[in-house]
Amino acid sequence: MCRIVAYLGGPEMTLSSVVIEPGHSLLVQSYAPKEMMSGVVNADGFGVGWYVTWSGEEPAVYRSDAPMWSDRSFASIAPKIRARTIFAAVRSATLGLPVEESGVPPFASGPFMFAHNGAVENFRHTAMRPLRDYLSDESYADLLGTTDSETIFALLIDRLQEEPGDLTGATTETIRLITRVCGKLGVRATLNLAVTDGERMAFARYSTEGPGNSLYFVEDGNAFPGAMVVASERLDEDEGWRVVPDRHVLTVEESGTSLCPL
Repeated sequence: MCRIVAYLGGPEMTLSSVVIEPGHSLLVQSYAPKEMMSGVVNADGFGVGWYVTWSGEEPAVYRSDAPMWSDRSFASIAPKIRARTIFAAVRSATLGLPVEESGVPPFASGPFMFAHNGAVENFRHTAMRPLRDYLSDESYADLLGTTDSETIFALLIDRLQEEPGDLTGATTETIRLITRVCGKLGVRATLNLAVTDGERMAFARYSTEGPGNSLYFVEDGNAFPGAMVVASERLDEDEGWRVVPDRHVLTVEESGTSLCPL
């Protein structure tokens, strides 16, 4: 399983103020998570992505297959980089999948960034081939690794090509497809999905069987005034944190925030 945190809106914040400095930051969650459904640490890599307005629509992404706590280079640059949209994740590799940078979130394509907290059961021997058969030639050619997360992102990108601004619709359709394929195979999938284009975000909390992985959000929090923060685990003791209900999608846009059932 992985842990995710995202920041949108409000003033520009340093990467460190979102990822490293909170009391229960993503850094802490890499070695001491509280609510993981499987695994005990997130030591199989980490990534951070952010948007720089003067450099175009594509995000900058820093990824490593090493634990976050061991990366001195990121610790040194994180206090010096500011952004209004920040996406970050730490990884605990799914059993049977390789520990390499190609499997580390966030994944990026064009203006989009994506992260997946969860797993498709026994992916390489069950749903990998059937799901990849749904990919366009272009998305298939862009695959670098063998992970369920990268495959899910490729499926999502194909749907975003049809309606780039509809993150929620593309996320919903992707979950429906995976649920249909996994249902035929008798395979369980946990699908907390997160996607952003720098201006809006969509987050799904979903599992084909049983409860989904934990997911929270806080608006205009004490540590993040004027912004929306979404995280797998609450970053601090702010009483404003709310739970994303199971089998719901959270949409964050300038016009407001909405929760809809899946």
